[in-house]
Amino acid sequence: MLTGATKAFNYLKQGVSLGKDISEMGGQLKTLISNTADIENYEKRAKQPTIVQSIFNSGNVEKVALDSFIAKKQLEKQRHELKMLIMGQYGQSGWNELLATEGQIRKDRQQFIYARQQQRDKIINYCAIFLLVCTIIGFIVFLAYLYKMKN
Repeated sequence: MLTGATKAFNYLKQGVSLGKDISEMGGQLKTLISNTADIENYEKRAKQPTIVQSIFNSGNVEKVALDSFIAKKQLEKQRHELKMLIMGQYGQSGWNELLATEGQIRKDRQQFIYARQQQRDKIINYCAIFLLVCTIIGFIVFLAYLYKMKN
């Protein structure tokens, strides 16, 4: 995700410095914003893992936190640099246009991608809880069976 965002940023930076219009670089702009949103969502999901992820990936939390921190700092630097380039080339209205576009892309991703991920996480949690409850009930029934066989 960070690699994609960096490539898109470099393309945008080069395009703005050559005087290209922001609308001509829409694909790269969408890639940059999408990857930035994905990194933020990745961090958010890492802070609230599913039950299964908590059990099997407990050592991964530190790695995700460190990777997210590094990625966020690099993206902040790139965003500031992009802001300076766009404001220098197009003024405040160009930056406002970019922010409006970013808001729309984030909203769309939230509705379509992240909502599905959250739903899938809920299903995984419910399945894990159901499996745990069935295991506990089965164990209790097994113990009762053993007790009855003994008497």
